[in-house]
Amino acid sequence: MTALLEISGLCKAYPGVVANDDVSFAIQPGEVHALLGENGAGKSTLVKMIYGLVKPDHGTMRLRGAPYAPAEPRAARAAGVAMVFQHFSLFEALSVAENIALGMEDPPKPRDLAARISAVSQAYGLPLDPFRLVGDLSAGERQRVEIIRCLLQDPKLLIMDEPTSVLTPQEVEILFHTLRKLAAEGTAILYISHKLEEIRTLCDAATILRLGRKVGECTPAAVTAAHMAELMVGKSLAQPARAAQAPGAVLLAINGLNLPATSSFGTSLRDVRFSVRAGEILGIGGVAGNGQDELLSVLSGEITTAPDTITLAGAPIGALGPHARREKGVLCAPEERLGHAAAPDMSLTENALLTARIRRGLDQGGFVDWARTREFAQEIITRFDVRTPGTEVVARALSGGNLQKFVIGREILQAPSVLVVNQPTWGVDASAAAAIRQALLDLAQGGAAVIVISQDLDELLEIADRFCALNEGRMSSARDARALSMEEIGLMLGGAHDMAEVVA
Repeated sequence: MTALLEISGLCKAYPGVVANDDVSFAIQPGEVHALLGENGAGKSTLVKMIYGLVKPDHGTMRLRGAPYAPAEPRAARAAGVAMVFQHFSLFEALSVAENIALGMEDPPKPRDLAARISAVSQAYGLPLDPFRLVGDLSAGERQRVEIIRCLLQDPKLLIMDEPTSVLTPQEVEILFHTLRKLAAEGTAILYISHKLEEIRTLCDAATILRLGRKVGECTPAAVTAAHMAELMVGKSLAQPARAAQAPGAVLLAINGLNLPATSSFGTSLRDVRFSVRAGEILGIGGVAGNGQDELLSVLSGEITTAPDTITLAGAPIGALGPHARREKGVLCAPEERLGHAAAPDMSLTENALLTARIRRGLDQGGFVDWARTREFAQEIITRFDVRTPGTEVVARALSGGNLQKFVIGREILQAPSVLVVNQPTWGVDASAAAAIRQALLDLAQGGAAVIVISQDLDELLEIADRFCALNEGRMSSARDARALSMEEIGLMLGGAHDMAEVVA
């Protein structure tokens, strides 16, 4: 069988780093082919060359037996290659339908396009209202827009970069059903994911990259996730762990928080109550769009409340803004890396300054101490193994996982007394995820109170002491995470807030 896509000796170098070094492999028609590697291994650069965003320095590609060298994404799409990006490429001020139309060479009339979007999204179990503004969508809903936009192109090769990062388990199953159907019809799928059990379930073959070079191939179903992880990093992975300890006094408490929706399509928070103690990790689970972003905005001080609604060690802080809370030791890392957690076109040094100026003393007499700021940025890079040529690289130039490591490291190295993180390991590889989770465990071991908001239930059960669920803006009672079954967690996520009645 002639390969749908054949890659031979692709090379791409940037100043200070070789992104791809003599990479060769083939993808067959109807094959779901995984591309695996650590953050910074060269996966994103490779698929950008396939999609026409980057021109290779050396090497060739052939598509359906013919030479293939797309000068731009338009040429790739015309050849039948589509891509779902890890970072959303959407305009917030435009509607779902308008965003999708921008990616089409000859879009149909708005009414017809809206009807197609509704039909396709419903058929794939990822419902979308074509007339909603993207700015009002949750992260999970924005990912749906990216997926549907590609499926409307009827591609012959579909590249998917971390497509399930913000999907629920049910949505993942529906997506997998769709991908298998596409593969059965002859569409090839190049699939990038750090969720190795997903790879084992879905993919027919895998190519593994390490430091820009191809280091192996495997049939995912025939090997373990641990084996694939070891091929990616070149060593065995240690499981995150911490010594048992009794939690200390309550550090942060939320008392009857009520918050109206901040937009027409937002989620209202209703009588949210919980507390977290020193040395404790509280895990908050929930399906995307159930109030996670609103809750983090309130905890960070981006949205203020009555003073007594939030207390820190018994003192009211609800009326304080983000800078005042940071000064007191309450730090937050939001879900959206580019644009919220980091300024895309600012350097890593500048991004380090944005949140650490107060706690790390990065200014003197009103002037920025740039030498000290660069030292802090370099400390983050070194301590959290951020793969980047240096501190002056802009944030958008980093791979998603490396930027995530930088953001999380920036907050942890400020020694917070309370740290709130939303989706801490979204889009990072197994090694980096283990390192981030270990850093959160170490932070709690040192006496900090940690709140982890995540859609990854395995992650929450691995590191959390107590677990609660957020559903339609309401919070369940917190329960011992180690005593919960998946059935009980499912009930909590579905809105069974009084678990005492459910268990009884």
